[in-house]
Amino acid sequence: MPERNDEPPRGARGFWSGTISFGLVSVPVSLFTATRTSGPSLRMIDPDGTPLRRVYFCSSEQVPLEADDIVRGYEIEKERFVLIEDEELEAIAPEKSQEIALERFVDVDAIDPIYFERAYFLAPGRGGARPYRLLAEVMERCGRAGIATFVMRGKEYLVAIISERGLLRAETLRFHDELRRPKDVGLPALEEPDDGRVKKMKRALEKLEADTLDREALRDSRAARLEALVERKLASGSGVISAPEDAEPSERESAEIIDLMQVLKQSLAERGSRGEKRSNGEKPPSAEKPRSAEKKRPKKAAKAPRAARRSDARREDDLAAAPKSELYERAKRLDIPGRSGMSKEQLIDAIRSAS
Repeated sequence: MPERNDEPPRGARGFWSGTISFGLVSVPVSLFTATRTSGPSLRMIDPDGTPLRRVYFCSSEQVPLEADDIVRGYEIEKERFVLIEDEELEAIAPEKSQEIALERFVDVDAIDPIYFERAYFLAPGRGGARPYRLLAEVMERCGRAGIATFVMRGKEYLVAIISERGLLRAETLRFHDELRRPKDVGLPALEEPDDGRVKKMKRALEKLEADTLDREALRDSRAARLEALVERKLASGSGVISAPEDAEPSERESAEIIDLMQVLKQSLAERGSRGEKRSNGEKPPSAEKPRSAEKKRPKKAAKAPRAARRSDARREDDLAAAPKSELYERAKRLDIPGRSGMSKEQLIDAIRSAS
């Protein structure tokens, strides 16, 4: 008879490794997700087949936001927030731990299934097969579940460790204040039904009784119908499109996402243009040079009026070609009043006047 291998299969790695502990008992384990998302999924695309992506949008200023413009806030009342910094969140985060410390054991039936949130398998870690089997056997015989808290991916979880058929399973639990009460959803008060109706209902149930739950009853019928629809459309060639090969992501995103380098160059050019007016016709310094150079050598710019005219022409072309979101940003920097209600052409005229 071949020797039984109690070690995890080679290549199988849990996403969390640690120990189950209580008293003097310590069992090395690895955590594996017990569920997975399956079935077909639908992606959002435009009519040409180009995949779309979500962008955070400022509802008051009507512009898309970059990651650096987004902060977290705790809403204490409608539209009133307390700002929370990343460093503050890190300061209150639970300490990292590789231990599931069982604090008590309760009857498995004492845990209402409504508390169960997500299931994970606990596999024995290296060298932990014997204590794992012993713990699983004793817990199953006693009908007990171990309750513990542990830290996973920077978050603290309340968990129930349950043994079934020699395997340990971890069920993350919802907290009590996450559950709604029956009266919160308007359920009627319970009333005692009469015996006649009870017997009639019982006979109706008995007609549909089954000894086991057939796996076929757990099949996702909608997913099957969707897959069949896709196969039919593929076979007929109906509605099959591909994303345009010449659609560069940067070109499509430029209509909504601002090129920071371009904004910087245009900002410097605008400052130079305003400085030119203030100096009674003196040509502004090049938009490509840093501000320190602008302060130290302001007169050198006056030697190339032809280049300045070419630069002004390029700026005029840039205004016409720029997306509305970029024009709005420039109008915001110039503090142009009424910019939020302007059309693209009005924004261009206002920027030209302000510059």
